Amino acid sequence: MAALPSSIHVHLPLPMYKDEPISFNKPKLQYRAIVNKLDLARKVVDEIPQPKAYAWNQLIQTHLSNNNPHNALSVYHGMMLRGIRPDHHTLPRVLTASRLCSNLALGKQVHAHAFKFGFSSDLYVITALIELYGRLHAVETAKWVLDNAPTSNSVARTILAKLYLVDNKPHLAIEIFNQMLRLKADIDPVALVTAAGTCSLLKSLQQARKVHQIARECGLEFHLLVSNSLMKMYIDCDSLEEARSLFDAMPSRDLISWTEMIQGHVKNGGYNEALKLFRLMTKARIKPDSLTVTSILPACARVPAHKQGKELHAYLFRNGIDMNLTVQNAFMDMYVKSGFIELASNVFTSMVERDIISWTIMISGYSLNGQGAQGLGLFLEMEQDSSLEIDEFTYAAVLHACVTACRVDVGMSYFDRIKAPTVTHCVLMVSLLARAGLFNDARTFIKEHQIENRVEVLRVLLDGCRIHQQVTMGKRIVEQLCELEPLNAENYVLLSNWYAENAKWDMVDKLKTTIKDMGLKPKRAYSWIEFRNKVHVFGTGDVSHPRSEMIHWKLQHLMKKMEEEEGGDRPSSIFSFHDVDEERECILIGHCEILAISFGLISTQERATVRVTKNLRVCGSCHDFTKAISKIVEREIIIKDPNCFHHFKNGHCSCGGLW
Repeated sequence: MAALPSSIHVHLPLPMYKDEPISFNKPKLQYRAIVNKLDLARKVVDEIPQPKAYAWNQLIQTHLSNNNPHNALSVYHGMMLRGIRPDHHTLPRVLTASRLCSNLALGKQVHAHAFKFGFSSDLYVITALIELYGRLHAVETAKWVLDNAPTSNSVARTILAKLYLVDNKPHLAIEIFNQMLRLKADIDPVALVTAAGTCSLLKSLQQARKVHQIARECGLEFHLLVSNSLMKMYIDCDSLEEARSLFDAMPSRDLISWTEMIQGHVKNGGYNEALKLFRLMTKARIKPDSLTVTSILPACARVPAHKQGKELHAYLFRNGIDMNLTVQNAFMDMYVKSGFIELASNVFTSMVERDIISWTIMISGYSLNGQGAQGLGLFLEMEQDSSLEIDEFTYAAVLHACVTACRVDVGMSYFDRIKAPTVTHCVLMVSLLARAGLFNDARTFIKEHQIENRVEVLRVLLDGCRIHQQVTMGKRIVEQLCELEPLNAENYVLLSNWYAENAKWDMVDKLKTTIKDMGLKPKRAYSWIEFRNKVHVFGTGDVSHPRSEMIHWKLQHLMKKMEEEEGGDRPSSIFSFHDVDEERECILIGHCEILAISFGLISTQERATVRVTKNLRVCGSCHDFTKAISKIVEREIIIKDPNCFHHFKNGHCSCGGLW
């Protein structure tokens, strides 16, 4: 091996024998309590008149296996003092111990020992040096060691590729792998796993397929470690189909295989398929761990899938699976996002240990479900725990609670405590001021923080205009949105609905033509409800459902009853600043959320809660109509839209009219 670069120059000569005292420049070693057996073994070795290196090597290895690298170095120090010559097994272990102790200076001295004892060409020593310098100095230094080594193998090159990955240089890592192929080096499972990890970072599907082909040619495609890595590689490269194809072809699968595939489907929105896989996994008698559980829970955090979430929770209890803090937080998050705030609260109350994530989820959960006051109360309780450090997400959650509770004074106080407010915090403050009708304050705040042209800011300001019927200001905001997002069809729909509300039909027709000429496609409104493990989807004016006749009969009956109770008044059609064009042109009882609610009423038992999800915001007319329905049928109705959960009960909504 050639001389080292000056940046890592080591000082030769070093002593080799007992009568030549060694100078290690030894750092303060943090000795741990040594297990009695190891202590005894050290004494036995010390008492042997002329012990071989083998005995010392075993002692060093035992300390390494027991996560005691400092003690391993101590043994090596004693070995040198006794004048015992190390062999080619000794130095790689001591280099590993130096790396684990983050002691580069000592590692350099051991490197010098490799030269003095004639082991500088040993492959085990070379690989240990590559990892030492790569971890503690620089990857370039590790590459220098490899390039100047008289010999190398695929293990050394794989270690260098891994170091490039750690250093976030995947393009250099894949070049090492391609170099191995050109040199016709042996490709082992670890090399393939490293190459797959590189493709994941590069997001290169072409390179990923090449690595998969190499695995096939080497006969390692179905080596479990390789298969799992290839599967994750395809998922990271956004090719779920190829990942699933490999998964289905695998002759054997472990927990990692199932978890990776479940995560892939959840990541791509395939919630039902993820749930199916989880059931198949449990049928195969593979016990999920905390990672599997936290992977599947997002699939259960939808209103139609809430039963699966409850079943999963019960499954963990029945099978005695440990529910650590991460799992408990995930369950709480799942219950919050599926509208079961009471169950989320039960999990939170039962937790022995809570971190900042636990509190943030619960505060956010209360505000999403229209209980902002409870969220604020919980934040005050959390502040009493001095060990918790409030982060930007917690402040966002408490500001959201202020919006829900319409507490401007409290919101301003919390905002002033944030050291570096993000756009999210500013948007929430604008929302709070606009919903409270403080438009002058909102405009001042927007100007002070220079967020005039942020789309998300304008949208929450528009919400305030809708709530307080600020028609003129709302129109200006919609026009500004059209300028900022000229290719967003929803902006033109908002403007069209404003013109329709003000009977300017020529402008409505003109905007329809504009949308068509620009090739834009406004979103269509859909609502869905789960019944007997089947999801029933309804569109606006939908008459395709097998029970459509009964659904409409029920709605006509409810409309008639409401007129009788309220003296002939029907819900008003309020569509100004609504983002769905088709609903304006459809009678109220044809709106998709109303159809879904009617189906829920005729399909479920009396007093049962009806849970509906809508892909777009609930319109004002449907909001008022649903309040009336909840009073007539004496049932709780929950509608989840992109903004929040609306809990309708006894003629009232949890949003307090600020939807």
